[in-house]
Amino acid sequence: MGREIDLLANYPQPKRDVESRGGEKTEADRAIARQFGEAFFDGDRRHGYGGFSYSPRFWQPVIPTFQEHFGLTADSSLLDVGCAKGFMMHDLAELIPGITVKGTDISQYAIEHTIDDMQEHVQVADAKSLPFDSDSFDVVISINTIHNLDREGCAQALREIERVSRGQSFVTVDAYRNDADRDRMVAWNLTAKTMMSTDEWIHFFGEAGYTGDYYWFIP
Repeated sequence: MGREIDLLANYPQPKRDVESRGGEKTEADRAIARQFGEAFFDGDRRHGYGGFSYSPRFWQPVIPTFQEHFGLTADSSLLDVGCAKGFMMHDLAELIPGITVKGTDISQYAIEHTIDDMQEHVQVADAKSLPFDSDSFDVVISINTIHNLDREGCAQALREIERVSRGQSFVTVDAYRNDADRDRMVAWNLTAKTMMSTDEWIHFFGEAGYTGDYYWFIP
């Protein structure tokens, strides 16, 4: 198995009012969010992002960390599973000219609204069945995506990431280290169907045969 490593340490951390969000969200809001349509990306904040637009301040500080960790060059290829509107892909291509980047997302809306220069590199696809041959990419990355599947679907997605990568991958998932973390996660969560403790996730990775690196989203 890979290792626990925070490759998103340089991603800007917003202030989160977890208690208020937990009190405001209903199961109806979660059902709308899990459609991953316009409401989730660009609708009311209670259904998701409340407006999902590009800014270089988010991913550009992270790209050098990815570049160093994975040894990315102009000759590298990378797949982003759960690419949304392709913002991370755009910054990868801008900061590492020549790199091959591809992306998939379950959301037809996100793919249709992908940032212009990445539109030809993205497609709608389920993480449980990636439309690529085995060993297609040097690196596969999936940020806060696979936990949106149920437990078996999550395991299947991990196996797919393992299949299409040539040995390097990185995922982040909703997790908790203690009861307080778990309570905050339940209050914060809109879309995740699989939430486990960090120890449970590590065991789960092993069961699924996932050998890549990983880290946690803990609000």
